[in-house]
Amino acid sequence: MAGVSRKISAASARSHTRKSRHNTSKLPSGMLKNIILVLLIGLLSWGYQAARPPPPKICGSPGGPAITAHRIKLRDGRHLAYKEHGVSKQVAKYKIIFFHGFGSTRHEAIIGTHMSPGSVEELGVYVVSFDRPGYGESDPNPKRTMKSLALDVEELADQLELGPKFYVVGYSMGGQAVWGCLKYIPHRLAGATLIAPVINYWWPGFPANLSKEAYYQQFPQDQWALRVAHYTPWLTYWWNTQKLFPASSVIGGKPQLSRKDMEIIQQMPARPRHLMLQASQQGEFESIHRDLMIGFGSWEFDPLELENPFPNNEGSVHIWQGDEDGLVPVMLQRYIAGKLSWIQYHEVPGAGHLFPIADGMTDVIVKALLLGEK
Repeated sequence: MAGVSRKISAASARSHTRKSRHNTSKLPSGMLKNIILVLLIGLLSWGYQAARPPPPKICGSPGGPAITAHRIKLRDGRHLAYKEHGVSKQVAKYKIIFFHGFGSTRHEAIIGTHMSPGSVEELGVYVVSFDRPGYGESDPNPKRTMKSLALDVEELADQLELGPKFYVVGYSMGGQAVWGCLKYIPHRLAGATLIAPVINYWWPGFPANLSKEAYYQQFPQDQWALRVAHYTPWLTYWWNTQKLFPASSVIGGKPQLSRKDMEIIQQMPARPRHLMLQASQQGEFESIHRDLMIGFGSWEFDPLELENPFPNNEGSVHIWQGDEDGLVPVMLQRYIAGKLSWIQYHEVPGAGHLFPIADGMTDVIVKALLLGEK
């Protein structure tokens, strides 16, 4: 009736207020789904852009580094930059192709730069070092594999007219290229030497407990960097450039070196800055990051199943390893030498990863390969 006031209970009023507030704050389900979808797409887009490396700056291209090296043009149109050392190839008795290590270039060819001039002349040694694809002034190879690099080596030898057979020597990460040559072009080799060769922990031939033990001897940050390179290679660039977690210690310039390594570093001149910059001047992805992806990815073959390339002793294969190497676990090198009995294994007591730089060591390594000296 008019003029009569209605009494509303307190509980009813609170219930009405809650419903009112709830109804005004709730978004339509369709709009909420759209917002979530937009956020998800934005997150994926950011992740894709962060993980995607910038395009390489090809030598000789507009805005790219200048071409200063001698280069050959390969069948697929790429170029390899090379540098010659020692006596001329026309008078040389021994011709060696050298593979540089991680983050390095053709200029840092231990065999060519640290062997004594007297031994070079006495033996008649010619050495050619080259920038591995993506390094220095060699064009990147986005399709690079262990096999493609071995075939690049063969083509380099043919264009430089090194003859039907030649020697190969690889240091550190360059040692993996030697394994590729032993697999794919053994008929072209006169001999091979691997100096402190970096090992892929995922070779099928390693006992699981052995490779696991060796793997966990590395810095935790290196365990993660290698794990990413092996299982999710497409994240390698992002992992080693992001700031949330520590990336590879080697890329960061703080590798696990031994006391002897530190002594050698203190005695040697500082590495010229221009050489450090030149190694990855075309971009870090196609040089050091692809090195990690190839070196620690899934190989097309298992080196532990290789057969002796010199069954009639017409050549020899050598591995040199320091027993205090913090980058390459000696236990794995020993296993390789035991499994492949045709390899001549040389373990240097008290030596770290940089032992071939020590005075006189390069002469010893080369003479063991060329002359069979112990």
